[in-house]
Amino acid sequence: MDFKLTEEQQMLQDTAARLVRDAYGFEQREAFRRSELGYSADFWRQLGELGLTGVSLPEAYGGFGGGVDSMLVHTELGRGLCLEPYLQSVVFAGGLLAQLGSDAQKDQLLTRVASGELQLAVAFEEPQSHYELNSVATRAEPVNGGWRLSGRKVAVIGGHSAGLILVSARVAGGEQDEQGIGLFFLDPNEAGVKRRVYPTANGLKACELYLDGAFVASEHVLGEPGEAFDALRYQQGRAIAAQCAEAVGAMEATCELTLDYLKTRKQFGVAIGSFQVLQHRMVDMRAELDQASSMVILAACVADQPDSAERSRALAAAKYITVRAGRLISEQCIQLHGGIGLTDEYLGSHYAKHLVMISHQFGDDDHHLQAFSQMMDVA
Repeated sequence: MDFKLTEEQQMLQDTAARLVRDAYGFEQREAFRRSELGYSADFWRQLGELGLTGVSLPEAYGGFGGGVDSMLVHTELGRGLCLEPYLQSVVFAGGLLAQLGSDAQKDQLLTRVASGELQLAVAFEEPQSHYELNSVATRAEPVNGGWRLSGRKVAVIGGHSAGLILVSARVAGGEQDEQGIGLFFLDPNEAGVKRRVYPTANGLKACELYLDGAFVASEHVLGEPGEAFDALRYQQGRAIAAQCAEAVGAMEATCELTLDYLKTRKQFGVAIGSFQVLQHRMVDMRAELDQASSMVILAACVADQPDSAERSRALAAAKYITVRAGRLISEQCIQLHGGIGLTDEYLGSHYAKHLVMISHQFGDDDHHLQAFSQMMDVA
């Protein structure tokens, strides 16, 4: 197969790479991370101005359509360890809006997401859910003119700064039922909403969402109440493909950082990169990266295809292999650097933490290995 990029794709990748390189030096990132917002509002604005916040959205609403284009952008964002909640707002929430939204909702909201004017977040995880999208205890009760939501959501990445939060809540059925789950656009400033904001291990900001009868108007219900599960699963698959591309960007940068260190760090008067045993470790890192890169290309090619068992198997395999590669590469980076590799002042430790966080979002490697095995039984 020909994996060469088209001229347009190469231009897109160069644009994203140049933007990240200019705006996300290590010292700049640390300043963004320590700020109250937790990321760069100016960088988010530039993403919107260049059209990059619409890459994974439909062309009719200012997007590029996703696929390989989305992979290229996320790879560069991962390379720069960018802190903006791009994946959560554009890919996951934007994808749900594009799939389930009414024409009025798309006209009103999706174009603003594509331009970067509106940031969204998705609140789908709960304390008991453990990667299961159908495990929803938050309830939505119908009232005059809308719904009232009550419950608790955890690990809402970007929820502290989102203009609207897309909340999954149960309108019918038991806590583990796939049917009966609805999606609601919640104004975080609405009465009955409380947020507890905290930093995650890799520097992004998240929040826990406490809902006590928070009101959502009928026009802010996404799709048919009670029938959101299939869309959640499908769009999470697209988010997994984007996340794997982000991980590959971080792994590429980690390998480059490690190789540069092996070439410059000297012991017994020679560069430690001349030691054969360390060369073998570096080869192992590159081999894992190449395998993960191949799976990311596969994931990008199937992510926007119609829902099927084959698509789900490919995405589960991509996440499993990417997580395993990220773990080996980050551990070898730390080992080859020695003590400095663990320090907060060194860039390598931040790549390692980022890869650890990616491994636990949308399901870890054990979760996806089990999912892949179960789908093989059905095939």
